[in-house]
Amino acid sequence: MKNEVRQCQNCKKDFTIETEDFSFYEKIKVPAPTFCPECRTVRRLCWRNEMSFFRRKCNVSGHDEILISFIHPDEKLNVCDSQYWWGDEWNPLSYGKPYDFSKPFFEQWKELRNSVPIQCLSNIKATNSDYCNVAEGSKDSYLCSGSWRIDRTFYSNRISYTKDCSDLYVAHRCELCYESLFCSDCYHTLYSFNCKSCVDSYFLYDCHGCIDCFGCTNLRNKSYCMWNEQLGRDEYLSRLAEINLKSYETVSKLKEKFDELYFKSIHRYMNHSKIVNSTGDNLDGVKNCKICFDATGTRIDDCKYSHWIALQAKDLYDSGPGVGEGEMMYEVFDTGIGNYRNLFTSVVYSSHNIEYSFNCHGCSDLFGCIGLRSKKYCILNKQYIKESFDELRTKIIKHMMDMPYVDKRGIIYKYGEFFPVELSTFAYNETVALDYFPITKEEALKKGYRWRDKKVSEYVTTMQAEDLPDDLKDVSNSITGEIIGCLHKGKCQERCLGAYKITENELNLYRQLGVPLPCLCFICRHEARLRKRNPMKLWHRVCMCDKLNHEHNGKCQNEFETAYPPNRPETIYCENCYNKEVY
Repeated sequence: MKNEVRQCQNCKKDFTIETEDFSFYEKIKVPAPTFCPECRTVRRLCWRNEMSFFRRKCNVSGHDEILISFIHPDEKLNVCDSQYWWGDEWNPLSYGKPYDFSKPFFEQWKELRNSVPIQCLSNIKATNSDYCNVAEGSKDSYLCSGSWRIDRTFYSNRISYTKDCSDLYVAHRCELCYESLFCSDCYHTLYSFNCKSCVDSYFLYDCHGCIDCFGCTNLRNKSYCMWNEQLGRDEYLSRLAEINLKSYETVSKLKEKFDELYFKSIHRYMNHSKIVNSTGDNLDGVKNCKICFDATGTRIDDCKYSHWIALQAKDLYDSGPGVGEGEMMYEVFDTGIGNYRNLFTSVVYSSHNIEYSFNCHGCSDLFGCIGLRSKKYCILNKQYIKESFDELRTKIIKHMMDMPYVDKRGIIYKYGEFFPVELSTFAYNETVALDYFPITKEEALKKGYRWRDKKVSEYVTTMQAEDLPDDLKDVSNSITGEIIGCLHKGKCQERCLGAYKITENELNLYRQLGVPLPCLCFICRHEARLRKRNPMKLWHRVCMCDKLNHEHNGKCQNEFETAYPPNRPETIYCENCYNKEVY
């Protein structure tokens, strides 16, 4: 089919479905979408809560403990702790019901969702990491999310294979790193941005293979550089020793100086490595991927409109965050590790031929199921034989087309659409939708999203952040018993916690790294890192290089798609001009 322009059901703007898109939809046997790519992404993100936590009672009969959960206590769901959920005390098939052709599918799925036990946190194979969420394989870690196989890591998001780290965002294979984002294969690298294979360094931007560097940008394979000045080893170490990196005031001033250096540096139109025929940002090891973000792996091929992809993936559309080790997936998140043909799923692992299902593991041939493990041929948690499953599935798809779900705004949901936002257990400001597509409460309500007002903090602070010792050397072990008022005092944005604590393991890491105590709660620190990243959008722009020693005469005329908006102050170069200046 040829390219076709359609109007988005949600935002009413025109969007284009390209020929390659139609080919993909035909391959997986679904109709073309009725939402534009951005609205599809926002709709999916409204179902993903990574960092908003609440206290609520366990709803499992006979269990009275108070849980830390990503589901607000006002949500009438059957929430339980992870140990119970993974145990054998309950049977998810006992909640199954026959399909009712007098009701839309999504109404029936909601009824099932409201009855089946749901984990208080999405935390798989955790060891001493009870407060991690949407995480797998965490060990001795705390308040990390979107993570994979981490060890002694705190307050970080979108990370994998990290050890003894804190306050990271989009980082892989890092050790002893702190307050850094978009970094990989780094060791003891602090306050850095977009760096690879750096060691014993501070305040770096776009540096690769650097050792013992401080306050530098656009360097490759350098040592003993400070503020982009090459020094001898002894002079570098002497200057470094004069800087008190344990002082909060000193580090704050260094951050301001580093920000000035960052804006004066050269910025490549896309942060990438080992890519072929791909567009997006923060890509590593991808081929034929279009409009994708935060993807890193050994081989990620033929993906589109997707983000936070790891390891290996092929034929993914509208997927993420949290996908990898999967093939033929569409409108999914937190799905992968041996998956094939997953459509409209979340928290589904080691499974194939799964549609409209949540939190299922080691399964095949499911439709509209929740909480199943090692099952096949199930619909709404009811078991069937293969022939009956295939026949009923075909009838349900036709029924979804003939009797679609219609939300409060009049938007129609037939087979081929992800779950309606109004069925999500989360308010917009509790989800990662707010992280990547920030809007006000008034805007959210106007667009039909839910919004939950923040309650007054239940914490009674015992000291304020401004009263913390400036120098780490003056901090005693008793600090772990304090409840510290965030420097923002809950006034900066909706999700500020207002107060925070310093844990014993966290304090030990700060001492190992030699960094001052933070003065903001972990949500405010996360928000500060988010503000440094580019949006998950692309703009058509022209290279800003006007160097006379390049191949072009006058200003470079190379054009590209970039995640740097036109109103940003950075100087953006095309690939050719960037390589002439940096490599």
